Amino acid sequence: MSLLPIFLKLEGRPVLVVGAGAVALDKIGSLLKVGARLRVVAPEARAEVRALASDSVIEWVQRGFEPADLDGHELVIAATDQADVNAAVYRNAGERGIFCNSVDDIPNCDFFFGSVVARGELQIAISTAGESPSLAQRLRREIDAQLPQDLGPWLEQIGELRREILATHPRTEERRLLLHELAHRPLCDSPTCSTRLMAKPAKAPSDQAAQVYLVGAGPGDPDLLTVRAVRLVQSAEVVLHDDLVPQAILDLAPNAEIVNVGKRCGVKRITQEEINALMIDYARGGRVVVRLKSGDPLIFGRAAEEMDALRDARIRFEVVPGITSALAAAASIPASLTDRHAASNVIFSTGHHAQSHNDAALPSIEDATRVVYMPGRDLTLLAEEWLTEGLPADFPCVLVSRAAQPDQQVWHTTLWHLGSAPAMQAPSLLLAGWAVGKLPASALKGTIEDALPA
Repeated sequence: MSLLPIFLKLEGRPVLVVGAGAVALDKIGSLLKVGARLRVVAPEARAEVRALASDSVIEWVQRGFEPADLDGHELVIAATDQADVNAAVYRNAGERGIFCNSVDDIPNCDFFFGSVVARGELQIAISTAGESPSLAQRLRREIDAQLPQDLGPWLEQIGELRREILATHPRTEERRLLLHELAHRPLCDSPTCSTRLMAKPAKAPSDQAAQVYLVGAGPGDPDLLTVRAVRLVQSAEVVLHDDLVPQAILDLAPNAEIVNVGKRCGVKRITQEEINALMIDYARGGRVVVRLKSGDPLIFGRAAEEMDALRDARIRFEVVPGITSALAAAASIPASLTDRHAASNVIFSTGHHAQSHNDAALPSIEDATRVVYMPGRDLTLLAEEWLTEGLPADFPCVLVSRAAQPDQQVWHTTLWHLGSAPAMQAPSLLLAGWAVGKLPASALKGTIEDALPA
């Protein structure tokens, strides 16, 4: 079935509703919201419908449907509990060239009511052509949860600024860039967003119209992205992504230019300086740029270098945090990284720097959970260094490969046996500490757990 999605202006226009029960009441409410002039025909009516008629909000004709009721109306809704009546309404409406919707009766419909997500003047309508209203409602709920509640006032302000730009700028490239920048400002998600929006766009195209987002993609599961990350990826015009960002997340940006700027096993496609230059060049070209980093941008993500480059270039940017792999790994085991009886501190390091710290200011060497990103394949040297520090041989260790992914693997062992751990698929991560040791004893036997629990 081919449907044309359209939005109708019904304010002040005559619409007929046949029926006054629960289903009809729902349609009456929707039509009143858009200002339609309603006439309801039904022998009986719910109390709410009678109240609307008593207040002269609608006209109620208390009798059964007659074909002449259609005269003078531009739209009709058949919402009785009698299939033959609804079919008669549809047939007579068709003879008069009037569009008819028979509720839950696909063959007797010229149009369908969609499931609508509304924020002021913004409306998103979803239709399944009557095949599954429940699916349409589910999608409406999911989309509704993703959109900021304050979009209505935000859109009003966008409209005001757009009209001002149209009135003050001739048809030039400058006006096009100003309108583009206005429409691509970040979606608001707080009551103050309308105030922030009123800051007017730059008077001329410049670096001020640029915007770069350093976004954390989390451990790779799209369900673990933040809502803001999803919004930004979906609205991006350019996505510069790490090699570990999976296709399922990149698919959220079907209309964006996708550029892989990552590296695997130390092999670089592009230098950090070249990545910085790409961000700046795309932003200066008026593009909305998302720099998509696996995990969290601020933990071993070289975000400091990229932020410094953007500051030096006077490019506006925003950092959107993600779930770092340490937290994803701990949650998937599951194990707490802190424990008031066993670990009141957490130390993050990489395999290249997980050496003895010998710093009196640091906590007791056993009173911390150690998280080692990219621990490497040969863990013997690391184990020897930690044993030399004074960590006990039975210090619990857990290696996690591809945390929070369907093919995740987990290896439970102790510091003494860490060097004999098997090679695991990258990316991997090492958790070590007494808090990790609070796992069930059956888990600490040097075995691999395949994949996530069902």
